Amino acid sequence: MNNKPTHLLLFTFFVFTILNTSAQNLSANVLDSITQQPIPYATVQLKEKGVITNEEGNFNFILNETIQESDSLIISSMGYETLAKPISEFTSSRILLVPKAIELREVIVSNKNYTADEIIDFVVENLDKNYKTDLTKKRLFHRSSNFDRWTKSDFKVKKSSIDILNQQFLDSVITTVPKDNSYYSEIVGDLYGNPHEDLLKLNLLKASKLFDKSKELDAEKLEEKFNEILRENVKEGSYFKIKSGLFGTKIDAEEVSEFLEEDIDSTDVAAANEQLEKKKKDKELQQKNYANWKKSQLNNIFNNLPTQEDNDLNFIVKSRKYDYTLQEFTYLGNDAVYVISFKPSGSADFEGTLYINADDFAVLQIDYSNVKPVKKFSLLGISTNTYLSKGKVIYQKDAFDHYGLRYYESEVGERIGVRRPLKIIEKNKIVKGKNKQNELSGDMDFVFINVVKNELIIFESDQIDQATFDGFTENNAVSPTYMPKYDPNFWEGYAIMEPNTAIKEFKSTTID
Repeated sequence: MNNKPTHLLLFTFFVFTILNTSAQNLSANVLDSITQQPIPYATVQLKEKGVITNEEGNFNFILNETIQESDSLIISSMGYETLAKPISEFTSSRILLVPKAIELREVIVSNKNYTADEIIDFVVENLDKNYKTDLTKKRLFHRSSNFDRWTKSDFKVKKSSIDILNQQFLDSVITTVPKDNSYYSEIVGDLYGNPHEDLLKLNLLKASKLFDKSKELDAEKLEEKFNEILRENVKEGSYFKIKSGLFGTKIDAEEVSEFLEEDIDSTDVAAANEQLEKKKKDKELQQKNYANWKKSQLNNIFNNLPTQEDNDLNFIVKSRKYDYTLQEFTYLGNDAVYVISFKPSGSADFEGTLYINADDFAVLQIDYSNVKPVKKFSLLGISTNTYLSKGKVIYQKDAFDHYGLRYYESEVGERIGVRRPLKIIEKNKIVKGKNKQNELSGDMDFVFINVVKNELIIFESDQIDQATFDGFTENNAVSPTYMPKYDPNFWEGYAIMEPNTAIKEFKSTTID
């Protein structure tokens, strides 16, 4: 009997029903078979393509016409038995991995009984061999998540000779500033070059931005209101002296409200055309600036990996600053790995865990977090405190036995405080007699917290030659699509890192 129709039915059922996806996508949740807890950052491989589960154990895979019912889906994670079977045999959107118990003594059977410090020395000695910096073309997905929160925003007026600039007015301005906000930016693109040699080109394919417009500070309305006050209360020839403690600067009144000098007749066709042309150029500039901004973010990530020299994550290249302990021996897929924990031996900033290949001493995975503020600054009422810095880095071996970045995640939190006196004095160069015209003085006390999370996944990485790099022209024509709420269909057809629940449930209070 021919079983092909039955197999096709199973395959169709798997794709459309069991994994709850469209015909182009395959999604599931990977769990620990004993605890039923999600397994984050597990590798999911289908033929030559691969993805990684997110922090909630979810993944989303792009299917195409080359996928066959007999193709195996391979799922592996540190400390678990690798699961590999044809996709037509999966019968649930909940995929269970079985924990693998590995005894440390097994390492003695296959390798010398190295100490943790000796293993780290081998890691450092082999960095140049294991991590090459050749020219490549990388297909990637990058998500940047920003979270802002004002914990204090006070300005106490001591003196004001302009009646409308009183405590009530300034309090009303401060209340217009959103107390908390979140912003998500996502891109898919091809990154050409070698960031370590400052050779980088970005081909943006698609981009999105997700935020609540109702929480944006309406700077134009505030500027218009202040300009109206200045126009009614400030004399011709005035300038402002702004002082905060020992510091001061001079600003001409004309610089505060440049738009007051503009007088363009809306009926002037030439002026209207000029405005349209300016808007077009502004859009082109914004697109170019967006692409350059994203390229700069990616460049910063690649140049600050723990396997690179001269970076803040120095727990590998500056091993003398850390104490290392060999915790266990386990497997990541088919790779035997040492699991080594580290903590500061003195004034270093981080603690965490290194997963090191037992054969070639390449670092396969790093988990780290800070044990104290990474950076602190305080002077004359201005303070900054980088109180949070944690992340995960996963590397993968390529066809040439070299290792490259597979997945990167970092979360950095900073507290910024300003507690200073402020005085704004209007002086005049024309009015005879008393030079001083008006004055506003008071005390400001602001505290602002910003947390930035970056997630980067490399789906494909191919070596290219110099001629290919030189011949490629960057695409700066892609602008991010604004979304007031998460749209699961936006990335249809593109491989991405599955979003977490917070992103999926995000919804602007103002829907455009």
